[in-house]
Amino acid sequence: MKKELRRWEREPLFTTLHDDMNRMLEGFWDTKSFGKGWNPDVDIAETDNEIVVKAEIPGVDPKEMDISIVDDKLSIKGEKKEEKEDKEDKGKSYHRVERSYGSFTRTIALPAHVKTDEIVAKNHHGVLEITLPKMEEAKTKKITVKTA
Repeated sequence: MKKELRRWEREPLFTTLHDDMNRMLEGFWDTKSFGKGWNPDVDIAETDNEIVVKAEIPGVDPKEMDISIVDDKLSIKGEKKEEKEDKEDKGKSYHRVERSYGSFTRTIALPAHVKTDEIVAKNHHGVLEITLPKMEEAKTKKITVKTA
């Protein structure tokens, strides 16, 4: 008895379910789905004398940012405002819009006590650089061991 091979095709019900699941999972990790806006990426470096925090903030007006320190935690707050260009105007038809907008807050636990009155913040080409000088007791002191 010879068996006939038939090509298997997905049923439309399963294809639709599969596509729906894929769409749901693609958006699962998208922070905009949860209304959280976006968070700037940061680099934190430490030397013997200071801590330097760099945050990528393109499109954020530095004058509208709030930078503060409370209990050895640096807090950076701001908002990246959406461009008000009418997406239907000027003959443009958008195929993709990926840039994130909205309010953000980054709170960073500092690895040492800092001199709050000597903190300097600069913005250069969309990168915020905050230099936080360490307090004397937080600085590394090298101790030499005497031999007898």
